[in-house]
Amino acid sequence: MTTLVTLQNINKTFNKGQLHTQALNDIHLTIEQGEFVAIVGPSGCGKSTLLSILGLLEQADQGRYLLTDIDVSRLNIDQSAKIRNRHIGFVFQSFNLIDSLTVFENIALPLEHRNCKHSEIKIQVLKQLDAVNLLARADYKPNQLSGGQQQRVAIARALVGQPDLLLVDEPTGNLDSQNGDAVMQLLCELNQAGTTIVMVTHDSRYSQMASRQIRLLDGEILAEQHFAKAPNDLDLNHAKIAEPV
Repeated sequence: MTTLVTLQNINKTFNKGQLHTQALNDIHLTIEQGEFVAIVGPSGCGKSTLLSILGLLEQADQGRYLLTDIDVSRLNIDQSAKIRNRHIGFVFQSFNLIDSLTVFENIALPLEHRNCKHSEIKIQVLKQLDAVNLLARADYKPNQLSGGQQQRVAIARALVGQPDLLLVDEPTGNLDSQNGDAVMQLLCELNQAGTTIVMVTHDSRYSQMASRQIRLLDGEILAEQHFAKAPNDLDLNHAKIAEPV
């Protein structure tokens, strides 16, 4: 297997006045291409900080981060943005869609930032809309969609640039169980098709759908667990991607 992510001796501290919080402490982690990794742990354990560093939204105070053999440890803001646009897709709990844009336009944003040709953008956006079963909603605005549909738009936007790494932050946190199951089923299908996924989740049932689970506590990796079962072996009563979701 090909190593996609290598973290070595990653440390991160947040300072607020006299208060110093060690968010991450000596993190060592490798992620192979095609893995589905779930990061779990109690609130405040460092899950979101780790995901932000993986996504180049935060920079570690100390340590080395290799992404597809690129040392991204000390990039400036512009350099990080370019690497993120080319190599990383990010799905947020709150969707982070732009309300004034249509579904099509939201998904197209990463490719527009690359200055891709309009014809290529159209092909890729329609491909992702089809993958998440939202072709019929291409001209809708986000506020005309259900929560599950908005999350699927966010996933399509994250994937349209064909990133090496998909980072997912509590993808079911704002969804009911039916929509949550449908989104998780979609993530499993994407992983089975070859997408490398790192997901933060508080839901133990969903974390077991990953191939590997990493448990954090007080900014340190407490334990790792590998799951032999295929993601689709887990029973999801409402997992079918269907309308309305």
